[in-house]
Amino acid sequence: MEGNMRLRKNGEKEQTAKLQGRVLVGALLIMILAAACGKAQTPEPEPEPEPIVEEQVIDEPEPEPEPEPEPEPELTTAYPVIDVREEKGGQIQSYLTGKWTNKEQALRRPIAVMIPNNAPAMPQYGISRAAIIYEAPVEGRITRLMAVVEDFDDLDRIGPVRSSRDYYVYQAMGYEAIYCNWGLAVPYVEELINRPEVYNVSAAVTGIHNPADEAFGRYKRPGYALEFTGYLFIDGLFDAVDRLGYDWKYDSAYVPPFLFVADDVRAEYADNEEAAYIYPGGKSGKNSSGYGAYHPYFEYHEDDQLYYRYQDGKKQIDELTGDQLTVSNVVFQYCHGEKRDDHDYLAFGVHGEGDAIVFTNGRVVKGRWERYDGDFTPAKFYDENGEEIIFNQGSTWICNIWDEYGDVVEYGQE
Repeated sequence: MEGNMRLRKNGEKEQTAKLQGRVLVGALLIMILAAACGKAQTPEPEPEPEPIVEEQVIDEPEPEPEPEPEPEPELTTAYPVIDVREEKGGQIQSYLTGKWTNKEQALRRPIAVMIPNNAPAMPQYGISRAAIIYEAPVEGRITRLMAVVEDFDDLDRIGPVRSSRDYYVYQAMGYEAIYCNWGLAVPYVEELINRPEVYNVSAAVTGIHNPADEAFGRYKRPGYALEFTGYLFIDGLFDAVDRLGYDWKYDSAYVPPFLFVADDVRAEYADNEEAAYIYPGGKSGKNSSGYGAYHPYFEYHEDDQLYYRYQDGKKQIDELTGDQLTVSNVVFQYCHGEKRDDHDYLAFGVHGEGDAIVFTNGRVVKGRWERYDGDFTPAKFYDENGEEIIFNQGSTWICNIWDEYGDVVEYGQE
């Protein structure tokens, strides 16, 4: 009995111990779970926001658009002018006169012939064929002429012919002319005239390195000094040009010297001052300017719209025709001049720019001349507004006015 009681008590103790162990384990589990729950309930700190970096916007300039090519400026003038030259019936308008001319002549280099202009040489022969006559002072305070001629095929001769001066050579180069002269090439001319780019046909004299004697000869003129009997013969001229290998064609960069009014139109300049009489050396004929020795002047005739040339109190005529010399335009080109030596050899600045007066249609057009593009471009003439002066068709006489004596020039209605 006691044994059974003891066994029962021991069994109860074991059960109690087991129960207590279970309670302890449960308590431990509750504590662990509570701790875990407590830990889970603790909020984690929120992450710090990243700093906002403002992106810097740089205003880059928009690329400039490519410029469109400017259109070619249209030729706008006060009068319709000769612009594009087209052949009609074997003719084309001359670069030197604007008149319809045989195509072969109009597209061929002209000749520029040195011609004396003093009384013992008169009259000259063939000079009326000149498209341009250039007149300038030389030593002794007289003038000499250079006739620029494109219409010479049917002539036997032109002259008499005299010697060169360097400012004439430079003017001839501007017209791309074949330069013809007979006389000493010294002083001041030899180096220039013998350059290979200068197409010169010169008689055999001191200073000429490659003479062309086949182009020159004497012509009897009873009572005349020998120096006024030398002429340029046209057949010999063609032979000389061929032998020397000169090209008759204008260069591809050729620049015409004048802007001419169109056919059947007059450049009237009706609002400009009138001038029927033009005196390059003044009425009194002061000889300081070089125009005083023979008192040249021009008289405008309204009936045929031409300027008639007078010299030494008489009509200046061409021996070839017996007619008085006439031109459609007269130009005063003012150039700085200097006396070079005790022999009175002169120098003139025919490059650069200067004052100019163009006489056309009986009117006065004041302006300037410019020549900045080299020896093989001519002087161009502009009015006081900077517009190129429009010439009436026909021949032109250019007087080189010595700027330092320009105040002797006179012109007016009488």
